[in-house]
Amino acid sequence: MAAVSLSVSTVKPLADRVFVKVSASEEKTAGGILLPDSAKEKPQVGEIVQVGPGKRNEDGTRQEVDVKVGDKVLYSKYAGTDIKLGSDEFVLLSEKDILAIVQ
Repeated sequence: MAAVSLSVSTVKPLADRVFVKVSASEEKTAGGILLPDSAKEKPQVGEIVQVGPGKRNEDGTRQEVDVKVGDKVLYSKYAGTDIKLGSDEFVLLSEKDILAIVQ
């Protein structure tokens, strides 16, 4: 089997999917206690780095995605597919799993 080299520029989401770079998780609590890797919660905020062309409607036209590259978004906790490229973590999500755009 041939090895495939993936990078952010080579991944293009299909339909209404978006590719999100996950924000770093908290290293310590508000009280200053350092958290081990097993106790850290999965972050739910990230920045969109790639957007698919949109979902096809029944008449064949495309319905554009409401978010764009560069938007910071809040997404469902257990949604999407986790992908690690180099040292960065990404999530491939469907648009319906995005809860809000964070200002």
